[in-house]
Amino acid sequence: MELAHSLLLNEDALAQITEAKRPVFIFEWLRFLDKVLVAANRVDVKEKQKKLVEQLTGLISSAPGPPTRKLLAKNLATLYSIGDTFTVFQTLDKCNEIIKSKDDTPAYLPTKLAAVACVGAFYEKMGRMLGSSFPDTINNLLKALKSAESQGRGEILLSLQKVLSGLGGAAASCHRDIYKNARSLLTDRSMAVRCAVAKCLLELQNEAVFMWTTELENVATLCFKALEGSNYGVRVAVAKLLGTVMATALMPKQAAVMRQNVKRATLEEVLELMATGFLRGGSGFLKSGGEMLKGGGSVSREVRVGVTQAYVVFVTTLGGQWLERNFATFLSHVLDLVSHPRATQTHVEAVYSRRCVSFMLRATLGGLLGEKAQIAAGKEICQAISKQMRAVGKEDGGEISRFRALQKAVVNDISGENKAGAADVSASQHVMVCALKELGSLVQSLSATASPLIQEPSIGLLETVTSVLLHPSMAARLAAAWCLRCVAVALPYQLTPLLDRCAERINNLKSSPEAVSGYSFAMAALLGGVHQCPLGIPHSKGKLVVSIAEDLLRTAAQNSRLSLQRTQAGWLLLGALMTLGPSLVRYHLPKMLLLWRNVFPRSQKELEAEKARGDSFTWQVTLEGRAGALCAMRSFVAHCPELLTEDVIRRLMTPIECAMTMMSHVPAIIKVHGAHLKASAAMVRLRLYDILALLPPKTYEGSFNALLRELVAEFTLTDNSANTTTSLLRSLCHYDDSVLMGSWLQETDHKSIEDQLQPNSASGSGALEHDPSSIYLRVPVGEAIPGPLPLGVSVIDASVALFGVVFPHVSFKHRLQMLDHFAECIKQAKGVRQQAVQLNIFTAVLSALKGLAENKSTLGPEEVRKSALALVMGALDNPNPILRCAAGEALGRMAQVVGEATFIARMAQTSFDKLKSARDVVSRTGHSLALGCLHRYVGGIGSGQHLKTSVSILLALAQDGSSHEVQTWALHSLALIVDSSGPMYRGYVEPTLSLVLTLLLTVPPSHTEVHQCLGRCLGALITTVGPELQGNGATISTIRSSCLVGCAIMQDHSDSLVQAAAISCLQQLHMFAPRHVNLSSLVPCLCVHLCSSHLLLRRAAVACLRQLAQREAAEVCEYAMSLAKRAGDSKDTTIKLNITETGLEGVLFGMLDRETDRKLCSDIHDTLGHMLSSLAVEKLSHWLKLCKDVLAATTDVGGAVVFEVEKDEEDSEKKDEMDDDTMFTGLGEDDKSKPSVAPRWVTRVFAADCLCRIILLCENDKAHFDLAAARSAQAKNPKGDQLVLHLSDLIRMAFMAATDHSNQLRMAGLQALEDIIKKFASVPEPEFPGHVILEQYQANVGAALRPAFSPDTPSDITAKACQVCSTWIGSGVVSDLNDLRRVHNLLVSSLDKVQAGKGSSSQLYSESATTMEKLAVLKAWAEVYVVSMKIKKEAESKPAKPVRNVDDDEDEDDLGANVLPPDSLITLTIDTARLHYRSSWAPVLHAVALWLSSTGFGAGEEKEEVPSALSKAPALPQGASFTTKTAEESVEDRMHLLLGVSIEFLCFPRPEEPIEHVMSCLQALFTLLESPWAKSHIAEDQLLAVELLNVLHRLLLTRDPPAVQLQVTAVVQETIKAAQDHLQRQRTSKGQKLTTSYKHVFNLHYTRIQKKTGRAVHIMFYIHAMELLVFILVRHLPQLNTRVKESPSHVALRPQRLPEESARLVANTVSILAGLPSLCSPAGSMTILPTVLFLITGVLRETAVKTADNSVPVPVSAALQGIKTIITSPLARVESMQTQWTGLVRSSLASVLENSQPDESRPDMDEVSMLTAITLFLLSASNELVGVTVLQKGCMDRFRNALNSSDPWVQARCYQLLLSVFQHSSRALSTPYIHALAPLMVEKLKAVERSRPGTAAELQAVQEGIRVLENLVGMGEEQNRVQLLALLVPTLVSYLLDENAISSVPQVSKALHDFALQNLMRIGPLYPAAFKIVIGAAPELKIRLESAIRANQASSRAKAAARQAQPTVQAAPTIKLKTSFF
Repeated sequence: MELAHSLLLNEDALAQITEAKRPVFIFEWLRFLDKVLVAANRVDVKEKQKKLVEQLTGLISSAPGPPTRKLLAKNLATLYSIGDTFTVFQTLDKCNEIIKSKDDTPAYLPTKLAAVACVGAFYEKMGRMLGSSFPDTINNLLKALKSAESQGRGEILLSLQKVLSGLGGAAASCHRDIYKNARSLLTDRSMAVRCAVAKCLLELQNEAVFMWTTELENVATLCFKALEGSNYGVRVAVAKLLGTVMATALMPKQAAVMRQNVKRATLEEVLELMATGFLRGGSGFLKSGGEMLKGGGSVSREVRVGVTQAYVVFVTTLGGQWLERNFATFLSHVLDLVSHPRATQTHVEAVYSRRCVSFMLRATLGGLLGEKAQIAAGKEICQAISKQMRAVGKEDGGEISRFRALQKAVVNDISGENKAGAADVSASQHVMVCALKELGSLVQSLSATASPLIQEPSIGLLETVTSVLLHPSMAARLAAAWCLRCVAVALPYQLTPLLDRCAERINNLKSSPEAVSGYSFAMAALLGGVHQCPLGIPHSKGKLVVSIAEDLLRTAAQNSRLSLQRTQAGWLLLGALMTLGPSLVRYHLPKMLLLWRNVFPRSQKELEAEKARGDSFTWQVTLEGRAGALCAMRSFVAHCPELLTEDVIRRLMTPIECAMTMMSHVPAIIKVHGAHLKASAAMVRLRLYDILALLPPKTYEGSFNALLRELVAEFTLTDNSANTTTSLLRSLCHYDDSVLMGSWLQETDHKSIEDQLQPNSASGSGALEHDPSSIYLRVPVGEAIPGPLPLGVSVIDASVALFGVVFPHVSFKHRLQMLDHFAECIKQAKGVRQQAVQLNIFTAVLSALKGLAENKSTLGPEEVRKSALALVMGALDNPNPILRCAAGEALGRMAQVVGEATFIARMAQTSFDKLKSARDVVSRTGHSLALGCLHRYVGGIGSGQHLKTSVSILLALAQDGSSHEVQTWALHSLALIVDSSGPMYRGYVEPTLSLVLTLLLTVPPSHTEVHQCLGRCLGALITTVGPELQGNGATISTIRSSCLVGCAIMQDHSDSLVQAAAISCLQQLHMFAPRHVNLSSLVPCLCVHLCSSHLLLRRAAVACLRQLAQREAAEVCEYAMSLAKRAGDSKDTTIKLNITETGLEGVLFGMLDRETDRKLCSDIHDTLGHMLSSLAVEKLSHWLKLCKDVLAATTDVGGAVVFEVEKDEEDSEKKDEMDDDTMFTGLGEDDKSKPSVAPRWVTRVFAADCLCRIILLCENDKAHFDLAAARSAQAKNPKGDQLVLHLSDLIRMAFMAATDHSNQLRMAGLQALEDIIKKFASVPEPEFPGHVILEQYQANVGAALRPAFSPDTPSDITAKACQVCSTWIGSGVVSDLNDLRRVHNLLVSSLDKVQAGKGSSSQLYSESATTMEKLAVLKAWAEVYVVSMKIKKEAESKPAKPVRNVDDDEDEDDLGANVLPPDSLITLTIDTARLHYRSSWAPVLHAVALWLSSTGFGAGEEKEEVPSALSKAPALPQGASFTTKTAEESVEDRMHLLLGVSIEFLCFPRPEEPIEHVMSCLQALFTLLESPWAKSHIAEDQLLAVELLNVLHRLLLTRDPPAVQLQVTAVVQETIKAAQDHLQRQRTSKGQKLTTSYKHVFNLHYTRIQKKTGRAVHIMFYIHAMELLVFILVRHLPQLNTRVKESPSHVALRPQRLPEESARLVANTVSILAGLPSLCSPAGSMTILPTVLFLITGVLRETAVKTADNSVPVPVSAALQGIKTIITSPLARVESMQTQWTGLVRSSLASVLENSQPDESRPDMDEVSMLTAITLFLLSASNELVGVTVLQKGCMDRFRNALNSSDPWVQARCYQLLLSVFQHSSRALSTPYIHALAPLMVEKLKAVERSRPGTAAELQAVQEGIRVLENLVGMGEEQNRVQLLALLVPTLVSYLLDENAISSVPQVSKALHDFALQNLMRIGPLYPAAFKIVIGAAPELKIRLESAIRANQASSRAKAAARQAQPTVQAAPTIKLKTSFF
């Protein structure tokens, strides 16, 4: 392939490769040329132009394939437009010659097509440069058009389109000719040609004025004809043509109008023309003869669907503003369409027409209008509805009179007299349905932003809609009910009032059948909507519904005129009630079971008796009643599975079994009473099947036989003369087979209307009136409104589904009987009926096989298999493709269920044989699919041995050019095999790939299915090769480049599905070999597809972008921007783009407003999410502006508060853009740039979430949250960007969101506000020290929160706002009381709101919503209280203003006492309420603990009042029981309650529980234990303490954050403190002095607890405490664990500095450890001491690391303190323990010595700390250590090392420590040290004379040393004094300087001189005699000393003049330890 990459074609290389590979080589060269020509140097190109032209024109006659000819033409045109144009006419003539040629052989065709393509490309690229040559060319093409076959016709038309686009208005002379020739081809039998004509005429209408003036009607008629028998592609193309022409006729293009004086069409004319197509199809206008007027023949559905699309194109082309201005006209026009009798000839046709009109409205209203305009449109729809209602009833003469009129109309309708009135009603019902459905969708999409529509009295939406509930037609009533459900879901506060209103109306209008029916529909619909409203409805509404339903059912029999309606309404309401879920239904279940039982006869006898009685009307009511009861049961089973106990199922089965028995009697009843009962009987069957499918089959095993008889009769159409087919077949076949069945249409934007054209019965005719119960069921995903199919189809569907459930549980014998019966049924039926029966049977068999597979059961013995196989094989060559698909699928499923190799082999062999012999298309397609399905369901392993044969056969079939159908099916099967074989297919990859490429290069593009399957194959092959694709081997490179070529061919294909396949192949390639996918060409291609009109292509593009953005977000955005620049620079109009300066991100945000597809939107969210996470931090301003622009686009409905935006430049630019948009009304060139709609609320919510994510992403860099740092960074790098600089924007965005109309947006805004407060609360304001940056935004925060506390705000928003308030108050941003008042008052108002809501009857939401709000308020107050107590605590140490006014404390209590009514805890709502409790209990617990602690556990209160904030349970019935409790007991209760709650939670904190809760809980425990009450309690009840320690240990194991662990140690410390205090009290209370025997105390301590258990508990307490502490230590210092050290894998770690939090933790733990022994008896202490000492010395070893500033790490000081505590403990004085104790002390010192041994592995060991520890031992435990020579030697060594240390700091500290040892009171201890170490010291100090100190530290060391010597002199006895002074004085004198030198030496040296002099002058007077002797002995000393004194006196005299001499003696040592250990 690399050889193909040259400017000229490498002919040598081409000659060397095989024939088969040449087309690929040439294509690859052309691809290279296409990229390189644009970028190449023009001079180079001109040099080689001649040769290039030769090579390229040579290729024209080499029969190139479709993609090659396209590229070839493009390259030639580019070459001429870049290079010289001399020879262009020659080339053109050559092409024209080829086109004229008479050679019609298939072999010559590609050459002709290539020539045609070249001509088109030349004119498109160069247009008018080609001068006047065009008439000849055009005539030539038109001539060729007449004789060409379909491929030629298509290609010529596309070329003509290009010629027209290149020439523009210049070709006017030829326009008529082209039009005449092309129009006849609009009805060509080839669909591809029809598409091409439509595209050509679309191009023509740009300039040809006649098309939209004089010829307008003809164009319309042509288009209608073209739509007859069309496929989807043709419909889209023709609709585009028709819509555009009509739009142009209405608003002509300026240029064309200027040239000719044109008469513009009026809107009425244009709409009238379109309507003709909708109502009369392609058979001309009214003038085309009389038979049309007689109403014969209906419009073909394809035409209606096509015209519907054309309407949408028409409106879209005119744009959103046109629609806004003309909406009223448009609306009345489309509603007239559906009221026209021709549109509603049959019921199904009427439903289809309604669907079409709904589609028109949704596609235009929903997409083109912004929220404000949509509200205006809503008003129009309301007016249309009330107009219709007036037409049906009398002019609003009160409700009842309207009824009379309606009833009359209905009665007349039945009697067939007054036809006009009835027709009126039937026409109006369809108008109503469309209008109400659109109104519902509109309100639902607007959500809370629709409130103006509902609230404005002038519109009266609710009145209007509820008035339709009385419409005589059931369809209209249901539509109105649905519309109300939409209103309630959009505005949940309407839900409860609407329910109440309907309930009241039903009760008042009981006597009107319409009212009963309409209002019950509405109530059912509203109940069905509750699950979409998280806040729910009050529980009492359930009781209300049940009572109404009961009443209706009870009174049904009283009045025959109302029986039917009341029965239906009653059951409908009960069915709807079930959707509220188990917590509510549980209450009413007994009553329900009773009602169900009573509807059905109790016994067989009653059944028989019943048959004899009754007339046709009573039977109708009975059947409807039973159907209703079954429907309610089904709803119960579906929605309350938790309540289905064995017992309930048993009780349900009684009526169900009765219904089954009744089924067999019904035919006889129908015979007697007439066929009109058939529908009711079918309804009963439908309900029965539905409920049985939901129950476990075991429960009705006994009735299988009868049931199966019914089911089989149902779907084999035994008693059904209509040929009804099931709608389930498609869904039971595999999704991947959509290409064979055409069901991919379900994935287009036109799904809802394209469904009508599917072949199965009544497909796409779903409507609410087919099954009223669907009004309360959940809407299927992806549907806007439930659309149950007509009853006939639904029953068959239900029977098929149930058959699949039951079949696996049936005996083999019965299976065989049924399968044989199926074969018989198919044989009996003929023609169309046979197809129908076969379709149903196959669906049932597939359903059964699927059931078997899910149950993991087998098909059965040989004869069952045989029978099934015969059935399936028979259908594999059925002419109906859907049946063949089903048969293939069934075969695969059978293989899966049987799962035996021999069986699979037999099936495969059958297909092999058939495929080798068969020649007909049908059996070849069927059997090739069979092979694919076998592999799909058995997988690669099971079918491996057939792989080779299958592949070879399918590869052969795929090359069969004679039938594209065979190619399609073979390639599809091949793709299935590649997919399922996985790695086993690796050997066949190359041949398959080369076949795929060959076909891609040769198959005509009009066979899109073949290309789609090729795409599937390519994708599967890429997956098979997988990660290997990264390799560089020759074969892999070839495979990879083949894949890339294949993708390139498909990307260039005209069909959107093929392009989508190309994108997903490239996506796969990018996953496996990212380096080889060229993003610079892929990304622009994806961006262009984002604007595609094809949903599948947009989906593919976004899915691919999503994957790319995960890894390479930055590159993707750059390429998209560069594309936008390119499109801006080149005037190339082919790229239609809408990328502005906001880049790709902006486009994706824009798409969110337009797209409704779930998958697509979620992918867009993900893509934006990935881009955000990788780019937002670098490009902060850009992303924040993006979010801000989206959020700032609040609609102006109602007065959402908007900030005054600073008028900076970007805003004025924005304004200009907007003006351009609004100016654009005519159809300029850019008819694509639809004026964009302001972002809708969903997008704004997403933007607010993005804002929160951006804040979160910035967390890692502290500069983002530090204004000073940010400013300095900005100064250094102006491009950099810090979040804190955008704070005002952040606050503004959060404010805009929090004060919007949309509730979801308000929630997101409050969340953002909370995040901002949390992150920025502590950021200081550099200009005003002591203040924080957020202070200036107080007003904004207050203003953003205020609306959330208004009385009509939903609970969830108020709850969130409370959370924000407490965050704000607790953040400490505002410390001034007056400033806080704003937010504080809001919180106080929340209290009022909560208190007010208690008694009021106007409850809108469910109890759990109220609970949520109350808990949120409680939680907020709790958090505020916790913070205020903390501040109070801090303030007590320094007097300051307390933040809170005192009365809040009382608030806290009252609140607790009054807020939560016991009612809110009734078991009903407990499930929902539990969640809210879960989120708020922790802060409340903490606050209560604080409050109780601070008030001494409320002991001061009056005894009776027990705050129920804690008791949280309903008060006890007798108030008296409380008064008997003593204060002591109530305190204990509270204490136990709080401890219990905390411990229970800490036992099992769920992993999803936030860490804050764990912290709150621990803090509450800590607070509790701080109070003396609790301390004494826990110390006495040692079991409690053990339990607590246990739980805490467990918590440590599961939770990592150091904060939690610190808090845990704090709690442990309190627990141990409690024990210590308790012990202390025990001792003092018994009057024991510590001197008495220790043992005695110990025993006394336990006299209270029985000896045995007490002892055990006590020991457990220590064990647990130790275990927990050890755990913490080992967690942070794993080296302490000896096991780790001994393990062979252990690598010795060097001690390192611990992070600060860990250090604090370790320190706390060590200090707790050290305190433990003091709690034990001496014996106990001795047991735990070794461990404690081991750990403490270990910590010392691990943490004693030198620091830069010589500070002592916290753990080290704790360890030293601990050693001291232990060694000085009274244990040492217990005689019985003496030897043990001594051993302990000695061994501890030994380990310290061992640890402090100098060691190269620990160069940074802190010797000072180690020496300190050694000194501690020597000083505190002198008795135990005297005379232990080993230890003594060790200690001396350590001191010696320290003295010799190179670090002066170590020397200085060593001197200090030695001093303390030398001075020890026990001479026995100190003497050996003095003897050993004094000489060394003297030596060191003498040496100083030679090297004087250079730094302050060295000086200090010397001074400390001298100090030790001085002390030694002082300690010596009189007789030794002279010798000692003889050591000291000469040393000091040697430090003195010569008076001349003194001025020139450094400062430090001088300081040493001064120090020595002062010391000498001090020593002299102390020991005068000895001093004299020493000085006298050495005259040179004397001379030095005297000269120094003289010099000193002279200088001091000089200084004294200036100031008083400073005191000279330096008293204390300069180094102070942070903690004094001595």
